[in-house]
Parts: sequence; C-alpha cells; structure tokens
Amino acid sequence: MLKHVLAAITLAVSAPFAAAAYDQHERTDEFVAEVEKEYGIPAEEVRNWLKQAEKMDSVLEAIQRPAERTMNWARYQDIFLTKKRISAGKNFLESQADILAEAEKKYGVPPEIIAAIIGVETFYGTRQGGYRVLDSLSTLAFDYPKRPLFWRELKAMFALAREEGVDPGTIKGSYAGAMGYGQFIPTSYLHYAVDGDGDGKRDLWGNPVDAIHSVANYFSEHGWRTDEPVTHRVTVSGDKHEPLVNVSRKPQHTVADLTAAGVELPVDIKGDKPANLMRLEGKEGDEYWLGEYNFYVITQYNHSKLYAMAVYQLSQALSEDKQ
Repeated sequence: MLKHVLAAITLAVSAPFAAAAYDQHERTDEFVAEVEKEYGIPAEEVRNWLKQAEKMDSVLEAIQRPAERTMNWARYQDIFLTKKRISAGKNFLESQADILAEAEKKYGVPPEIIAAIIGVETFYGTRQGGYRVLDSLSTLAFDYPKRPLFWRELKAMFALAREEGVDPGTIKGSYAGAMGYGQFIPTSYLHYAVDGDGDGKRDLWGNPVDAIHSVANYFSEHGWRTDEPVTHRVTVSGDKHEPLVNVSRKPQHTVADLTAAGVELPVDIKGDKPANLMRLEGKEGDEYWLGEYNFYVITQYNHSKLYAMAVYQLSQALSEDKQ
C-alpha cells in the first residue's frame, strides 16, 4: 500500500514538469505545422528542437517588469548615461571607426547613433544575454499567451538558425529572445540583418561588422532621415499644450500646431514639419521635448520614448570631442 501511495505522490509531483515538455504541449502540433508551412522546416526537426527546450520561470517573471514600464526618466537615464558607458562608447567609436564610416556612407545613419544603440543594448557587444533563446522563446510562446508575438518569434528563430547554419540550442540572448550586439529579435534578424563584410554569413553575435551594418540597415529601412535632428528640449507656457502631450510615437502634429499651443522652440523649425510633444519626468521635474521624425524611427527599434531618449542623449555624449 505504501509503495502505491509513494508512486502516486511521485506522479503528482512530476506532472507539472512533464507539462513543460514543449514537444508534447497541447499546441505543439499547431506550432509544428505552421513552421513547416511558413519556412519549409520538416516537422520532425522542429519537434526535436522543442524536445530540448526547457521552461524558464525566470523568463515569465522578467517579462512582467521591463524597466521601460516601471521607471521614469529620472531613474532610467542613470542606467544608460553613465561615465563608464560613455567612455566605452568613445572607445567603440574609435576602434570601429572605419566600419561605422562605411555604414554611414551606405545607409546614412551617423556613427554615434549606431554606437549608442549597441551601447544601450549590450554595452557595445559585451553583454548579449545569458539565456538560451530556445528556452526563453519556447517558454514565452507556449506559456505566455498574453503576448502572441513570441509564438511568431520562436518560429522565426528556427528559420534563422537553419538559414545561418546555427544550432538552435547554442544561441544565447535576452530573456525576451533578443540576440547579438544590437539585440535583434528573430524576425528582425531575418528581415534586417546583413552580411557587412561579404563572408557569406550574417553573424550578429561575434562579428561587429555585420552587427554595425545591420543596425544601420534597420534604421534605413525604417525611414531614418539623414542629416535631420532627432529631438529638441523645449519650454511650454499656459495649458493649451496639454491635449498634445504624449499623444503617440509617430508625429501627429506640426511645429506650427505646437507653437500655437504655447510650445517655445530653441531653434527655428519650419512650421509645417511633423513633430510630437513629449513630457518626461526628469530629475528636476517635468521635461518637455519636441520629437522629430528621427525620434520616431528610434522608437521603431524599441517603442519606449525613455529608450529613444537614452539613445539620443548617449549619442550626443559620444559625439563630444573630449574623451
């Protein structure tokens, strides 16, 4: 009798772990069929990969509290606008000067913007993430239905692994499945990663040439406007501006609309130019910023205006002459 009781307890305890076998999940057949149809990857190959995936509770916890949602600008800037990150960024600009110049010539994106993206994302390639992307994306795809985009990203991860000749079990990245110097998610890797040095591979993990060109290509494909500003610090008067604050990421107003609402500009800008008015909680109270189209382009990389402002201000610091 005791033997049977212990056996029942063992089965009860082990059941939750069995549910984490993603080759046996209730939606596995659906997933495998989609990967085979969309990317031509044999079903058995996909099942073998899923069999190796492990559920990561730490991933489910981390996805609930991204810094962009839990911090204001006063705290967020302290993470990315440090002397250490600025100094390392200037070293990166110097060591990769020729590659950055090539990318700027080809894509029209300034070196300091490319460097700032890589600096914010991975401290210039040195902190690319320690999660196995197979684990993190399987966990999010099958056990975090609130965000169906991860279902799409897991499919794309299998496709890029096959396309680039990489073992899916060896790919490392962030808890959300972002990879390489610039932290491309799999669909971005497939669509925007480029072979910067012509060696026949798109290696965003170990090849800074490919990484730099890929970040520049991403910005170019999303409409970066060469030689145009990103944002301007502004002041406001009255309260007519309130309905225009933080309306959307994409510019919804014109400079003329904003000036008529009491926004005072530090420089002359054509009145018909599209722009946004943003309010951030800074260290000394509210800050107001006018975002031009290139600010919107940065938010295409990461939708947070805090992120975009960190990239912009880091790029400004990197472009200063003093080391």
